[in-house]
Amino acid sequence: MAEHTIREARDSDKRQIVDVFDYHVKNSFAAYPETEVGLGFVDALRNMSKGFPFLVIEVDQRVVGFGLMRRYHNYETFKRTGLLTYFLLPEYTGLGWGSELLEMLTQEAVARGMDNLLASISSRNEQSLAFHRKHGFVECGRLRDVGVKFGKSFDVVWMQKRVGESRSS
Repeated sequence: MAEHTIREARDSDKRQIVDVFDYHVKNSFAAYPETEVGLGFVDALRNMSKGFPFLVIEVDQRVVGFGLMRRYHNYETFKRTGLLTYFLLPEYTGLGWGSELLEMLTQEAVARGMDNLLASISSRNEQSLAFHRKHGFVECGRLRDVGVKFGKSFDVVWMQKRVGESRSS
């Protein structure tokens, strides 16, 4: 197994982050767009995750995956809930690196007082659904037939994991 590093994303990673995302745009249901994104996509991700972790997985100076956390909603009433996004190139899945990335993001969420993590996943992305179930996420909502990609309809599945101490009464 190759050595890897998980670190904060840098501006110099933009092209490689786009390449990881565009792989999934072109080849899977993991990314929702049907057309490739430009470098501005990374700026949008950075803006959405401002003040929260935006991490890359690097192997031999090559970005092979990335992940970020952001607030689920900008209203202060939702400050305890984070929304996660992550993508890895397929040849680097199954090595435990996605789990490591998720654990880092989870620890950061707990440190920030969050106790809910959410993920939005295509119903046709069985690998991601299984990954999330394995890590304690449960389905908490489903928007039926809201997307079409590659000529196939799909649901958007919302999954949730409770982390840290619950503040519910």
